[in-house]
Amino acid sequence: MTANNTNNSRQASSRPRAAANPAADTHAPTVKKPVKKRPPQKRTAPVRIIPLGGLNEIGKNLYVFECSNDMFIVDCGLAFPDADMLGVDIVIPDFSYLEKNKERFRGIILTHGHEDHVGALPYLLKNINVPVFGTRLTIGLIEGKLKEHGILQQCSLSVVAPRQTVSMGCMAVEFIRVNHSIPDACALAIHTPAGVIVHTGDFKVDYTPIGNEGVIDLARFGELGNKGVLALLSESTNAERPGYATSERIVGESFRSIFATAEDRRIIVATFSSNIHRVQQIVDNAAATGRYIAVSGRSMLNVMNKAIELGYIKISPKMVIDIEEVNDYPPGKVVIVTTGSQGEPLSALSRMATNDHRQVKINPHDLIIISATPIPGNEKLVGRVVNELMRSGAEVVYEKMYDVHVSGHACQDELKMMLSLTKPRFFVPVHGEYKHLKKHAGLARAMGIADENIFILELGDILETDSVDMKITGKATAGAVLVDGSGVGDVGAVVLRDRKKLAEDGLITIVAVIERESGQVLSGPDIVSRGFVYVRESEELLSESRDLMRKVLDSCAARNTREWGLVKTTMRDKLSDLIYSRTKRNPMILPILMMVD
Repeated sequence: MTANNTNNSRQASSRPRAAANPAADTHAPTVKKPVKKRPPQKRTAPVRIIPLGGLNEIGKNLYVFECSNDMFIVDCGLAFPDADMLGVDIVIPDFSYLEKNKERFRGIILTHGHEDHVGALPYLLKNINVPVFGTRLTIGLIEGKLKEHGILQQCSLSVVAPRQTVSMGCMAVEFIRVNHSIPDACALAIHTPAGVIVHTGDFKVDYTPIGNEGVIDLARFGELGNKGVLALLSESTNAERPGYATSERIVGESFRSIFATAEDRRIIVATFSSNIHRVQQIVDNAAATGRYIAVSGRSMLNVMNKAIELGYIKISPKMVIDIEEVNDYPPGKVVIVTTGSQGEPLSALSRMATNDHRQVKINPHDLIIISATPIPGNEKLVGRVVNELMRSGAEVVYEKMYDVHVSGHACQDELKMMLSLTKPRFFVPVHGEYKHLKKHAGLARAMGIADENIFILELGDILETDSVDMKITGKATAGAVLVDGSGVGDVGAVVLRDRKKLAEDGLITIVAVIERESGQVLSGPDIVSRGFVYVRESEELLSESRDLMRKVLDSCAARNTREWGLVKTTMRDKLSDLIYSRTKRNPMILPILMMVD
């Protein structure tokens, strides 16, 4: 037994040992791991996503979704004009692509009721009448807009609820509850033949929302992510801000403190008319301190009436007084809720600041709360209003001083949460300027999405997917249409350039009466200046200009020139040279020749 064991032991010890480094042992056997084959991915009918607004800008949100012979859009918003768009009221998307494909147009899906998502709807529905789907408050708000435009009766409006799905041909759209600065906001799960596309709309994560709205439906996003999300389109407004957006209840706590210490002062609160949660908290604190509520501003009045009618704002009718009656009550018993938080020149708060409001005159006993953050580009307007209010002696409270405003848009940690829950294969940042989209793309990259699966689009890009690949395949007509009064699209680049020139350098008009047959000057030329120079201090320049124009007209008559367009061009060029040499200005010059026989 012992000998055999010893012999066996020796035989075992004489066997060659496995090399410590298998790569160095050329005789070591190679073990091949079984390759797990992926099932081939099946390509489907292509699905196209086309942004016609909402990229590289704030506002004007409109996204087209197409598959086979079906098409629908998500949102139809407006934007406010830039400072150089003189006289323009609003800016809406270019609807050319939609009008071109209207036979395939199945409907309009609305995520929520803010102007930058629904404001352009009346202008589209006047030309293309398709069904509109939205939550109860969203539909309630747009009913008023459509009524103003006289098209409410001809429009098809359908109310949907979160977790409800509507059919859009070969696609279906599921509404998912989210939190935002307006009630009834929803994200969308778009079920297509290629896969599920999640569009977040505007959202934030608020675990303590106001009223009975309910917390964002994170569970549904997680369910979709576990089943597989093809692409995520996520808003990017606050992609530069770290952390989480603050709960709306923080504003209520600040209001509670301010109202409690206001004593016998009148309180004026300016906020967005659509921020119904904020208005409700103003109402609650007014009731707690025994104050009446008055409303100033047409949009604020319209939204509040609709919100009260639908039950989104709860207020005792006894608390409400007309703005005409505010001076009949002690200042310490009044709260005025008004528009103008963005410093809009014609808003109620701006008119109060310039002492141009018929019912409300600002005085040192007023406490004014601006419960909003300036939209990018509006900082100077807001600052000007604050300065004027303070000049009147009022105390002005705004965001930087107290927590009187919180954002309705997700910050970085919430954006990463959405990416983590949905686990999309492809990612498209939307809703924001380029810097916001770029920052959001960086967050997606940090969450493990490959560079080649992240798409920062331009307006009009046609993004196509067949469930396997995603790529930009073309360009659709996209841009901005300017609305000035009742005119839609009749103000273009040339008109804006002329308005800018008039605003900067003024106008000079040259008027002369010419005998048609001989070309002789019968009267004039007279020169009229508007916005260029003060006439009484520039008589020498105007006299020199008249003499020059007379010489030009006489020269044309001597050469028997009867091409009056050429005559006007010569007058304009000669006078422009003279004016610039004397003043270094380029006013608009308008020659007017009146012909008599």
